Amino acid sequence: MTTVDDPVTAAERCTAQYRRNPHPVYANLRETAPVCPMRPPHGVDTYLITRYEDARAALADPRLSKDMYGAMDAYRRIFGDSSVALDDHMLNSDPPKHTRLRKLVSSTFTPRRVESLRPRIQDVVGTLLDNCAPRETVDLLQAFAFPLPIIVICELLGVPPDERSELQRLSTTVAQTGFSKESKQAQQKAEEGLHAYFADLLARKRAHPGEDLLSALIAARDEDGGLTEEELISTAFLLMFAGHKTTAYLIGNAVHHLLTHPAQLRAVRENPELVGQAVEELVRYDGSVESATFRHATEDVLIAGTLIPKGSLVQIAISSANRDPRKFDSPDEFDVMRPKNAQSAHLGFGHGIHYCLGAPLARLETQLALTGLLSRFPRVALADPAREATWLEVPFPAFRGLAELPVVLAPAAP
Repeated sequence: MTTVDDPVTAAERCTAQYRRNPHPVYANLRETAPVCPMRPPHGVDTYLITRYEDARAALADPRLSKDMYGAMDAYRRIFGDSSVALDDHMLNSDPPKHTRLRKLVSSTFTPRRVESLRPRIQDVVGTLLDNCAPRETVDLLQAFAFPLPIIVICELLGVPPDERSELQRLSTTVAQTGFSKESKQAQQKAEEGLHAYFADLLARKRAHPGEDLLSALIAARDEDGGLTEEELISTAFLLMFAGHKTTAYLIGNAVHHLLTHPAQLRAVRENPELVGQAVEELVRYDGSVESATFRHATEDVLIAGTLIPKGSLVQIAISSANRDPRKFDSPDEFDVMRPKNAQSAHLGFGHGIHYCLGAPLARLETQLALTGLLSRFPRVALADPAREATWLEVPFPAFRGLAELPVVLAPAAP
């Protein structure tokens, strides 16, 4: 079995240099320590999986449980009771509970419902671009990439417009939680606020049902009944949180890489039908989900010659798996013309029973965002091409995204 003398620390994975470009580190780990023990600040032994085939298998391995709070007391100690109150949803459960929850949510969050949003998403894209100053520097992340999925998911859920900014503020606090006392207190306060908000919103939906997704979830039933109150609150939080963070960062990453790869940008401009392929390649090349959410080894598990002891946490490095040369030719090249079968093999939306339920919506929003932006402002450019991009520095490298994206939408003619 493989042993590693110099495991990666969580702190090393959060340095500015690493956040700017984690791929050389991942490339080294794939060759020298494909299942690498880490020393995280929370003190629970954690193993990082970096190769494609190992990652794909681990995403579907029933020995790696998603029922973190039910199966692992240490996880409750790490994240606290306020997190437990928001985590009673399908992403943090195993079969048969996961099967029941996903079936109920899938019955309401259907591909047909998602596709019906196309005209509204196009309207939102147009309105947001109308509000951008075309010849001044604009942070496209704040002006466009974040507002678009926030508006869409909140309209889908039935969140009133005047309540959305507070929801975004609270969810941002949760996403950026660290391990300091002050950070943990802020996290707890934000999670308590989110729990109280969704409990109140669901009560309003019961009293006055609408055509929104939350009203449909309240009414959803199967042979075992409907979602419990805590499952409803947690599912509402999951859909809101996952429904905007990952898509916002994906849109930002997509625009950044198109603007820094002129040949690829030109290909998409000249053939707008390539935008779907471009989005798949962007998810593979530098998607917004760097690592899958934690799993927990319910027994000793041997992967790539390394023993993961029972009780350990497992992180699956999606960004690394999607750059594995064992799976993808020239994986560090961004190529919108990459064969479709190679593009579709990426793990950016997961694999197995926890495959992202919101993947069709994320794809649709990103495609329409890029199409709208490039058709309205075909000469959009980085405000300062020589300036190095600023990437998020987060305690858990779950998200891969920019901290800002300054662009000029209609630069002066050369």
